[in-house]
Amino acid sequence: MNIRGNETLRERLAAEYVLGTLRGSARRRFEGWMFNDAALRRTVNEWQDRLLPLAELAPQQAPSPQVWRDIERRLRLSAAGAVNAAGAADTEGTRDATGRAPRRQTGETPGARWWDSLRWWRGLGIASTALAAILVATIGVRTLQAPSIDMVATLTDAQAQPALVVTADSRHQTMEVKVVGGAPVPDDKTLQLWAIPKQGNPRSLGVLGAARTAKLALNDKAVGSDVVLLAISLEPRGGSPDPNGPTGPVLYKGPWVSVL
Repeated sequence: MNIRGNETLRERLAAEYVLGTLRGSARRRFEGWMFNDAALRRTVNEWQDRLLPLAELAPQQAPSPQVWRDIERRLRLSAAGAVNAAGAADTEGTRDATGRAPRRQTGETPGARWWDSLRWWRGLGIASTALAAILVATIGVRTLQAPSIDMVATLTDAQAQPALVVTADSRHQTMEVKVVGGAPVPDDKTLQLWAIPKQGNPRSLGVLGAARTAKLALNDKAVGSDVVLLAISLEPRGGSPDPNGPTGPVLYKGPWVSVL
């Protein structure tokens, strides 16, 4: 296959390469093309610049207290602590004629190292298995709760600098808009998101508040097959007074890119 001169295909493959959806032999073949094609490398770099703001959408997540309680319960850490405390109390109550507490029978050779104990290794194996099961269950629950991003749009300014990232989550029927750059918005103005169809008037998808992120409803108005671009316009506070389109300047725009 020769992709020279086929700009549409080059752009699509570069985007899929950066997103990681170009895999296997197709990815290796594309890397071979890049090695001998400086223009293709520049295209890949441009897509990296456009999609880099996606990293802003991955905040750190700490496990909930319930996860740690489940780990303690599965590993019986609380029960082990109670048994050790009870054993210590019993030992204090039974001392020999010399006043010393009797040595507990552990079944281990005197002087043996703890890491040579078969009992210790068996306990470690059981604990590791239980911990792995908990982690699998936790990851599964978090996967069901986590956003399922199907499409992403990086809206750029006239200099191709990223200003906003829009992600579409079809599982939860939501869109998330995140401001990652661009010019500050005056206090008496607001940003409004539009879907630009092939034919007809632009469709308002929502108004962004003062926060740098917003969640909007996802529907066919936003991701229909006739939508060619998303755009952001600068409007009076509350949004455009014209239901048929923007009244202020269009500052940023960009197309949807399929992630899956």
